[in-house]
Amino acid sequence: MSTNTRVMACAPEDVFGVLNDGWLFPVWVVGASRMRDVDDAWPQVGSRLQHSFGVWPALINDKTTVLEYDPPRRLVIQAAGWPIGEARVTLEVQPHRKGSLVRIMEGAVKGPGALIPNVLLDIPLFFRNNETLRRLAYIAEGKADNGDAPKRA
Repeated sequence: MSTNTRVMACAPEDVFGVLNDGWLFPVWVVGASRMRDVDDAWPQVGSRLQHSFGVWPALINDKTTVLEYDPPRRLVIQAAGWPIGEARVTLEVQPHRKGSLVRIMEGAVKGPGALIPNVLLDIPLFFRNNETLRRLAYIAEGKADNGDAPKRA
């Protein structure tokens, strides 16, 4: 399972403010290209996002389902993008002296992706999720009401 962490200059509630808005999903998740629908109950357990990933014309319609929701500490989702398979993604947020420590853990759980050894799958996931956390930080820090969040490159 690939694991990435990032310190963000905002409160855990600011991070969850972004996670709670399903329409922002393709803005911070690398590979997600467009939203098709967001359940009214998002991000409650069992609610879903309908989105696509890839680049036109090779788009795959995907759905992501909430498995656990414990704001502002933990969100577990399962993304299904067949024929590639399904992945479980856990986001953990905890207070940090500089704001929040955010950890993302992702692993393939069903389909062809689950047959790839973790040591090989973790490499592209690590780089993708590094950028995913960078994007999440830009949004959460930018929306934070602290006014002094550092701008990151």
